[in-house]
Amino acid sequence: MEQREQFYNHIALTSDEPMGLEIESAEGPFIYTKDGKRYVDFISGIAVSSLGHRHPAVTKAVKKQVDRHLHVMVYGEFIQDPQSNYAHLLTSQLPENLDRVYFVNSGTEANEGALKLAKKFTGRHKFVAFRNGYHGDTQGSLSVTGRDVYRDPYLPLLPDVHFLEFNSNEELDTIDEKTAAVIMEPIQGEGGIIPADKKWLREIRERCNNAGTLLIFDEIQTGFYRTGSLFAFQDYDVVPDILCLAKAMAGGMPLGAFVSSSEIFDVFRHDPPLNHVTTFGGHPVSCAAAHATLSELLKGNYASRAGRIETTVRKVLQAEGIVEIRGKGAMLGMELENKDMTRKVVSDCLEKGIILGWTLHSDTLVRLAPPLIIETKLLKDTLEDILDSVKKFS
Repeated sequence: MEQREQFYNHIALTSDEPMGLEIESAEGPFIYTKDGKRYVDFISGIAVSSLGHRHPAVTKAVKKQVDRHLHVMVYGEFIQDPQSNYAHLLTSQLPENLDRVYFVNSGTEANEGALKLAKKFTGRHKFVAFRNGYHGDTQGSLSVTGRDVYRDPYLPLLPDVHFLEFNSNEELDTIDEKTAAVIMEPIQGEGGIIPADKKWLREIRERCNNAGTLLIFDEIQTGFYRTGSLFAFQDYDVVPDILCLAKAMAGGMPLGAFVSSSEIFDVFRHDPPLNHVTTFGGHPVSCAAAHATLSELLKGNYASRAGRIETTVRKVLQAEGIVEIRGKGAMLGMELENKDMTRKVVSDCLEKGIILGWTLHSDTLVRLAPPLIIETKLLKDTLEDILDSVKKFS
């Protein structure tokens, strides 16, 4: 049975029209298919492969750890060098109140853990989230995702979740002494690449302080220099109580985390012990890959690389049919005039060997999230090809 037939017969599909590329290999900014075609991965596997595919430092770390050990015990029982070393490196780059890490397998698990942690620490169960926000597809994360089209098939979800308008001061008094946490993205990703207003975000922080409410930042998509800073909150001068991470964290290996203070995390240790556990969270191979990834990011000039990508994109992508380029760094979105045009542009670019994508919440926004290692010539050439497709259908 051919691979394509096996895929369509036995893999649980998430849509009626998967892209269906048959992958042979991937290297740097490129993905190669079994028919010999090369594609520029201009969405980095949805903001995962920021260092490109199979970065040498990451693959070296993976191979080294595989020769030592794989899974040895459920999370939190054995002392494992890859976990401890990476937690130390990661927290060394964060404010003092973010000094402890809980490793999981994915972004939605990070958000699930953060929600549970906020409830147990505060003794409250009310949450505030934002319309068009996206936090994952497991039930808790979906409960605070602000788009009815994804929530409605699975109702009822968590009760007492209140959705406010992003970047609006209306209804901020919803954040009160009954609120366990506010969960939000500093830049809404699937909601259309919408950056938070700095003054507004500081108002959110102040209201949380006054109400004894925890502030959770979902930086699963924005983290690790995607927006120009190591983490987006650093640009806002607003520090969360809980920081959720994943995607680009481990250079293509599965890993997520939620980070908070020792004081807050203390509630996970008792009443009862082991009240939040995971079998494979913080897998040693993933943690080794993450340590190599962050080490490379810290020694490279990736903040300026993200800035260069944004500057180049805004300079090249100017044409009739392009309504707006928005976002920051290498987390950008190209808003086109209508759904039909957007579909045609994305399809035409795929034929040219450029992988683009739509965000979940907008059928007129094209995701632009190239790997941070992309060379200037390839970046410009790819953007020119995208521009030609826009002109073709505008």
